[in-house]
Amino acid sequence: MRFRLANAGDYPAGLELPWATPLEQWPDERCTDVERGLHRNPVRFVTHDGSIYAIKELLEHVATREYAMLRSLEELGLPVVEPVGLVTERPAVPGSESRGLVVTRFLQHSMPFRHVISRGVTATQAHQLLDALADLLVNLHLAGFFWGDCSLSNALFRLDAGRYSAYLVDAETGEMHPSLSDGQRRHDLMIAEENVAGEFMDLAAGYGLPEGLEPVGLAAGLASRYAQLWQELTIEEVFAAQEQYRIDSRIKRLNELGFDVEELDIQTIEGGHKIRLRVQVVEPGHHRRRLAELTGLDVQENQARRLLNDLDHYRAWNGRLEDRVIPEPEAARRWLEEVYRPTLAAIPSAEAAKLDPAEIFHQLLEHRWYTSERASRDVPLSEVVTSYVEDVLARLPAPEIGDAAL
Repeated sequence: MRFRLANAGDYPAGLELPWATPLEQWPDERCTDVERGLHRNPVRFVTHDGSIYAIKELLEHVATREYAMLRSLEELGLPVVEPVGLVTERPAVPGSESRGLVVTRFLQHSMPFRHVISRGVTATQAHQLLDALADLLVNLHLAGFFWGDCSLSNALFRLDAGRYSAYLVDAETGEMHPSLSDGQRRHDLMIAEENVAGEFMDLAAGYGLPEGLEPVGLAAGLASRYAQLWQELTIEEVFAAQEQYRIDSRIKRLNELGFDVEELDIQTIEGGHKIRLRVQVVEPGHHRRRLAELTGLDVQENQARRLLNDLDHYRAWNGRLEDRVIPEPEAARRWLEEVYRPTLAAIPSAEAAKLDPAEIFHQLLEHRWYTSERASRDVPLSEVVTSYVEDVLARLPAPEIGDAAL
């Protein structure tokens, strides 16, 4: 057999596992039960050194291709599951083709689509899931990736400051290109619409859908969200020469969507009376990158935006108290030491395991806002920790075995 590892120091769940044995025949005591979505191919889960790994068995050439796709997407900084290893040259079952194993590490606190809606789906939740999937598809298309099988079931979802972020988990049908044509994008979006409509038809038959929601309309909503976001990221604008403030407005809108602008192409036309503007965006994660540079925290995009807002508020408030402009690096260091870390340290460990730290901090900020509204005064964050734990965290289910390492 042959092992390929994405990280030389990261053995894929231990070399002592029965890698040569067909995956469906692995003994149950070697595997871990976690919440899982639907899979066309055999998938088992194992725990090793405090992490949970997903192991998927595919035809060897398909496994090799999917592993390469995941590595490429990860290197581009796109939201995908982390590829850990590839196992090939395994003994073939007589009469069948050789099959390989793709090993990935689960995302912390991520959930498959069917787990998200296992207690019923609300209209808000349905639209949030579709927004997350549309955002993911746009980001993949900007990078030149044709998914070929975009669906809710082929993604994992994480809470991200009260919304959802989607991560690609299945890349076996994907293709990487320098860029995608409009025809390729439309075809990929059509596949996504058909898959999503089918998934919600299954939901309607099995669980029922809230009044006013129907599968075809929900799938059309996915396409609408995709079209709006794609236009905002790629549209060419023409405006009057005296309206150059619109350049800054465009950059601000793109930053708010989580994108940095890599290049501006500004041309004067009609004898200098008008300006044509094209922008080149880079990979998503504007707020994540800024927060990481300031604090070293690695969180999701919406969480980063919320944490940066709190950091900016802290900096402005303390600047007024000290009658000076506090340098941003100094404010970030003090905010970490005086606000973020002490607040999270006050959460009991059993309750803290239910959500990732940045999501807990986001919810605490929300809880403080509601508490301040009721009290008609600004309530310090330290004063709402106890009520947040009792009124919010304690009501959440305990993390399942997979959630601690997902």
